[in-house]
Amino acid sequence: MADFQTIQDDFAFLDDWEERYRYLIDLGRDLEPLPDEARDDAHKVQGCVSQVWLLTEKDGGEDPVLTFRGDSDAHIVRGLVAVMIALFSGKPASEIGSIDAEDAMRSLGLVEHLTPQRANGLRSMVRRIKAEADAARSEAVAG
Repeated sequence: MADFQTIQDDFAFLDDWEERYRYLIDLGRDLEPLPDEARDDAHKVQGCVSQVWLLTEKDGGEDPVLTFRGDSDAHIVRGLVAVMIALFSGKPASEIGSIDAEDAMRSLGLVEHLTPQRANGLRSMVRRIKAEADAARSEAVAG
């Protein structure tokens, strides 16, 4: 799985939007498959037109590091899931809350190329990731 900086560099290298969409689809193909039991309502991201599932794992530290895995039933959305995982996964919960996903997507030039439905779904995914990070921090403080 590529890190976000690599994805950003690759996007900058690709001139044509068709090539960028193909790259996005390839990123989605590279996602680690989700276990079947994670494809349920508890892991489903609400607010996405396509089906999107997000699995969150966290270590037990004071500022837990969260690892995300995800999937979608739509190729381009699956690629967007891969980009969000590259942006947020493997970071402490406190850092996740301060990441500006919209700015990151703008840096890729994706914002203006997403349909309103996909953009809304992406925002829903980011809200879910940040809510998971907030919950992990609250649990760590209370625990």
